[in-house]
Amino acid sequence: MKKELATKYNHIEVESGKYQKWLEKKYFEAGDTSKKAYSIVIPPPNVTGKLHLGHAWDTTLQDILIRYKRLQGYDALWLPGMDHAGIATQAKVEERLRGQGISRYDLGREKFLEKSWEWKEEYATLIRQQWEKLGLSLDYSKERFTLDEGLSKAVRKVFVDLFKKGLIYQGERIINWDPAQKTALSNIEVIHKEVEGAMYYFKYLVIDSEETLVIATTRPETMFGDTAIFVHPDDERYKHLVGKKAINPANNQALPIMADDYIDMSFGTAVMKCTPAHDPNDFVLGKKYKMEMPICMNPDGTMNQLCGQYEGMDRFECRKQLVKEFDTRGVVVKIETHLHQVGHSERSNAVVEPYLSKQWFVKMEPLAKEAIANQLNQETKVNFVPERFEKTFIQWMENIEDWCISRQLWWGHRVPVWYHKETGEIYVEIEDPKDTENYIQDPDVLDTWFSSALWPFSTLNWPNENNELFNRYFPTDALVTGYDIIFFWVSRMIFQSLQFTKQKPFKDVLIHGLTRDELGRKMSKSLGNGIEPMDVINQYGADSMRYFLATTSSPGQDLRYSEEKVEAAWNFINKIWNASRFVLMNIDQNQEYSDVITNTSLADQWILSKLNSVIETVETMMDKYEFVVVGNELYSFIWDDFCSWYIELAKVTLTGDDEVAKEATKKTLVYLVNAIVKMLHPFMPFVTEEIYQSIPHIEESICISSWPLIKEEYDFSSAKDSVVYLIDIVKAIREIRATYQIKNANEIHYSIKNAQDASLSIYEKEFLPYVKKLCNAECLGFIDDDVEGDIAIVSIKDGHAIEVSLDGLIDMSEEIAKLEKELAKLINEITRCEKMLTNSNFVNKAPASKVEEEKSKLEDYKKQYETIAERLHKLK
Repeated sequence: MKKELATKYNHIEVESGKYQKWLEKKYFEAGDTSKKAYSIVIPPPNVTGKLHLGHAWDTTLQDILIRYKRLQGYDALWLPGMDHAGIATQAKVEERLRGQGISRYDLGREKFLEKSWEWKEEYATLIRQQWEKLGLSLDYSKERFTLDEGLSKAVRKVFVDLFKKGLIYQGERIINWDPAQKTALSNIEVIHKEVEGAMYYFKYLVIDSEETLVIATTRPETMFGDTAIFVHPDDERYKHLVGKKAINPANNQALPIMADDYIDMSFGTAVMKCTPAHDPNDFVLGKKYKMEMPICMNPDGTMNQLCGQYEGMDRFECRKQLVKEFDTRGVVVKIETHLHQVGHSERSNAVVEPYLSKQWFVKMEPLAKEAIANQLNQETKVNFVPERFEKTFIQWMENIEDWCISRQLWWGHRVPVWYHKETGEIYVEIEDPKDTENYIQDPDVLDTWFSSALWPFSTLNWPNENNELFNRYFPTDALVTGYDIIFFWVSRMIFQSLQFTKQKPFKDVLIHGLTRDELGRKMSKSLGNGIEPMDVINQYGADSMRYFLATTSSPGQDLRYSEEKVEAAWNFINKIWNASRFVLMNIDQNQEYSDVITNTSLADQWILSKLNSVIETVETMMDKYEFVVVGNELYSFIWDDFCSWYIELAKVTLTGDDEVAKEATKKTLVYLVNAIVKMLHPFMPFVTEEIYQSIPHIEESICISSWPLIKEEYDFSSAKDSVVYLIDIVKAIREIRATYQIKNANEIHYSIKNAQDASLSIYEKEFLPYVKKLCNAECLGFIDDDVEGDIAIVSIKDGHAIEVSLDGLIDMSEEIAKLEKELAKLINEITRCEKMLTNSNFVNKAPASKVEEEKSKLEDYKKQYETIAERLHKLK
């Protein structure tokens, strides 16, 4: 016995229990070497919390590709995994500890790492539960984590190799510094927010002169780190002061006045203070003139010993007090408020401090050149979808700066560098030094992106020798990710893969946009407009949400969440469910139905031909990642062609007396449902499995079934044309019934007026019985001249027309009188509404809801008027 379909579609019941059965049967495990390989590695979510709607969208697209390729007969590997997410996870763990009154320093490094691993296990379990709810067909037997032993080995090898090639070095640079987490940050970990700040103008006294220089700054607290004053060498206002010194009002130190053409003479006062340790542009000048680079802040954002009475004070409190002091001393010329972009730490929300620090860097120029050159080779290049994002990638690589890869954290890959306690000798190797007692390892860890950059090949057991997994599945076939991390992740995977495997990491990279709310706003905690995907699944089911996510936005575009569209997806599934139940009620569920269908009716031939076209279009568009087009094609075919028309046409055959024709139609119905659920399976895995289990099928699960084939023997071109006429005739007669309010019980007699070629008559015998059954209408024949008397005419395909005599069906004069009376009433209502809405007293004094109600009424009355006026025109 086949599985019965419930009377009503219930997504909770349908989606319950299936995933575990799929896992038990190992449907998602790759490794069948008799098949052609196809692979995707999941962009690893951070173990910092629950998955959001963006994750759901991203992984749904990947699951669609994997399930599609699996149905096509590929050995499809979708490798899952998660990212340790250095600073993000450490921030979360520290936040939890603070709630317990503990700091990481209370625990020490080893104990803190134990707490971090506990966090990882907790959230990895939660993420896997969410993957299950989403129905993701992941091969868990190959799951990886960026801190597992194999990936750690790959990270060490890459660091050591790059170091020995001279591509990793240690140096002092201005970096993004998070004073709350006390670590360097990458650019992607800095969020720029527009805040109201101030531009402070201060007087600097020139030594041995009565002149003063006015210098503007937005960060007075950094004045304790000033080393010079700069003007432009061509600026006539200040040429005579170059070589002299001026007094720093913050600490009374004498600052040399220097000239450099870096200075913009049109900006501000055209005089600039130079703080090399706290500004990236000043740092460049400091290096150029070999200046000292004093740091005036502690790593926690408080002022240090250089700041005198302000030592130990928070940087922003110092700013406030220093300006207050300057005001008292007459140093302040003016203060201008203005809006400007200020960097904030993504994790701690602390204002980021440009800070001179000794860090590890990757020399990017040679790596970037290799990546750019690879894109010029059509054989080896990565294909960006949409193609325009290749330009984004290349522009980034052309302007890339050296990459700061060290972080002052405990959670992450420890920098594989050791220093000898006495000699200071540096040791950089994959293995720890044997003489561990005399060596101290660098306390820093590597940027999370350093390990993520190796993800496509480190997850496949690289750099192990004789590596079957790597040899079979690398390069991977597709990467699916958002355009916001092309710079920070996609680019790094490409240049690291080229450097270490001599191959691109993936053949295609499918780029999608960001998730936004219905108003087009980016989803964020601050706006409170985020959508919890698990809530959507509970209300509408994973299948509905997946179908909405996949078929709403084209590649490269943002996605606007719409609950109305998710509900529409649920209604679509419900339509498929009911259509499947109709099929089940009209077949013998215990009979095996062959896909060899003979003795087909006109309707059978038409739908089989349409199916061939749909399969072809779906395959073409799936291979182009055009899921919106696929969704539209399937929706139109299933809702309109299959449900609205073929099922209705099939009823004519199924209720007839021709047993041979009945059997052919039953076979066609089974064949269609099998094909439909297989094409929908990548989008809606749960409901398609439920339906597949209820209808006659071959494989034990739809997950391992075969993609529907295009069969030439089911191309019936003449049937396509004839059923188009048939549908047009049915629509025309139904339109006439509706227009003239003719009851279905009253038989209509119609004639078909031919176009000049009179080609329509050849289909008469085949489709006229369908019209009789569906419309209670009798065809009087094919005519060249109009029917006599009162008639209704509707044009159909190729210039033909349907003509119906209205004699005996309606009382023309009575109908006209009734409609004229209705029009008169509507004119009165329209006039009343228009008077109210042009009355300023009403519009300005009535509640807004009442005004809107009247506007809505007016619009409705006008539409009714147009409809009735058109009917009246036809009758007259």
